[in-house]
Amino acid sequence: MVGVVIGSGLGLVLTLVGTPLFIRLLVKRGYGQFIRDDGPTTHHVKRGTPTMGGAVFVGATVIAYFITHLILALTRETSTGPSASGLLLLFLMVGMAGVGFADDFSKISKKQSLGLTPWMKILGQGIVGVLFAVLALVIPNAEGQTPGSTAISFVRETALDLAFAGPIIGAILFVIWANVITTAATNAVNLTDGLDGLATGASAMVTAAYTLIAAWQWNQNCASASSVQDVCYSVRDPLDMAVLAGIITGALIGFLWWNTSPAKIFMGDTGSLGLGGALAAFAILTHTELLFIVLGGLFVLITVSVIIQVGFFKLSGGRRVFLMAPLQHHFELKGWAEVTVVVRFWIIGALAVGLGLAIFYGEWVILQ
Repeated sequence: MVGVVIGSGLGLVLTLVGTPLFIRLLVKRGYGQFIRDDGPTTHHVKRGTPTMGGAVFVGATVIAYFITHLILALTRETSTGPSASGLLLLFLMVGMAGVGFADDFSKISKKQSLGLTPWMKILGQGIVGVLFAVLALVIPNAEGQTPGSTAISFVRETALDLAFAGPIIGAILFVIWANVITTAATNAVNLTDGLDGLATGASAMVTAAYTLIAAWQWNQNCASASSVQDVCYSVRDPLDMAVLAGIITGALIGFLWWNTSPAKIFMGDTGSLGLGGALAAFAILTHTELLFIVLGGLFVLITVSVIIQVGFFKLSGGRRVFLMAPLQHHFELKGWAEVTVVVRFWIIGALAVGLGLAIFYGEWVILQ
């Protein structure tokens, strides 16, 4: 658990110090955000604010992760080094952030709010997602355990196994399932990133929850002699997952210092897609895939509002349910101040995270 403390502190310091330096670089190069004309008029004052800030906390996460393991190795706290699960999570996070960076840079170079075409983004996300899913099933440890599992999971693996028709079919179905989770998570965080600090704060709550979940899984892992064998968790590298979740939480808190209203920098698609990739990886690698729907309740709510708006608009011939989607902009157009919307949505996000943690721990209490 020392690694969680060290990593969280490193992530916090790196983004707290690194973000203003990155802001200066972006301002010097004129890399600013372009604002949609059909959105709330109050957003027009944000035009030109530096974007692509996600590169800071994604980079800080990678740096803090390896420095943390170096410190642990030098102090002989651990000799295992970076784990397969940790490297896979970084791969998905950095890969998705790379797609987002290409989109952000395209917007800046074209000087408009539209970047990559939808198909280009889907292709990029698909390539990264497929590689992640395949690698998660083909990197066994000494006991033959892989980071990913073909069994559908809630708070732990369920009896529903995608390999019911054989290992090959199971692997194919897992790749599809993992990409559904990844696509949903990246798009959900991207839709939530519309107000100063909203997605950053909401994501930090979920990663903080995964710090607790992964730490508990490590403490009650089936490989641990101290675990209750009837309710232990068959998760690979849970302690490293806790370290990474702590690092990302610290990095997001440091970034939030500069991203909160009035934002000095936006995370851009670089950050939102990178964060979505990280959250999806936590859900898959900690075997809490369906629990993620509860933990990320705010993201689900905002995504559903877009689905309802688009669906009703098409079916009703142009009528709308909300003044504007995603949902946070509906309340802005109703007259709520931006900070009010953000704080109230954070409260919703915190309640969802609290419910998810209660379900996770409650299941263990009931079964023991």
